[in-house]
Amino acid sequence: MNGMNGKAVLVTGGSRGIGAATALRLAHEGADVAFTYVAGEERAKEVAARIEAAGRKALPLRADASDAGDAAGAVEWAADALGRLDVLVNNAGVGVVAPLESLALADADRVLAVNVRGAFLAAQAAAARMERGGRIITIGSCMTARVPGPGGTLYAMSKSALIGLNKALARELGGRGITANIVHPGPVDTDMNPADGPYAADQASLTALGRFGTAAEVAATVAFLAGPGAEYVTGAEFSVDGGHAA
Repeated sequence: MNGMNGKAVLVTGGSRGIGAATALRLAHEGADVAFTYVAGEERAKEVAARIEAAGRKALPLRADASDAGDAAGAVEWAADALGRLDVLVNNAGVGVVAPLESLALADADRVLAVNVRGAFLAAQAAAARMERGGRIITIGSCMTARVPGPGGTLYAMSKSALIGLNKALARELGGRGITANIVHPGPVDTDMNPADGPYAADQASLTALGRFGTAAEVAATVAFLAGPGAEYVTGAEFSVDGGHAA
């Protein structure tokens, strides 16, 4: 596969889970990949090694999306290091799942800083560096369409804000030939939410397919949106959720 041969990509939060799967998938599609991480330097090195084993450049950078300087600076660094920027995958995210009355202001500040402000600042910086054909792809959540139980207020709110951001980016950047789309994963087997975790059976039962998804399945949709077959797709939402919203 070489649908992205020679393209330059930045994946935020790319050392594990959906971010790592996306970084690897785009590398196998032919892209050079920069990615950010906050913790887990060894994992970042492992992902970089796998990207390089695929014959592509790998550029890991420690950057915290909750820091305004890091969020925008990572984009500038990636564009400079790779010589261009064709695709931004806004994947970095955090979640606090807890009863509404127990949420602290610090919880709200952290979640909104990473999930909303960080994504906005990264998109803003990327738009300044992208040429025609650029792609901004944001990772949302199935909880923007359906919140199946209590405890998800803060996370659902933050991810829902990204829908508005995505639509506005599509309108604002469409005239320049830059597309913006959002992918909503359902329950996905990751370190943060393992398919054998204590709440996994309940989550799987909420999907039409009755199972968790894999990070690779989400990455496949991201790869489509980043590739040549999605030139006329923008402002759209894609659910990779096993029918969670059905």
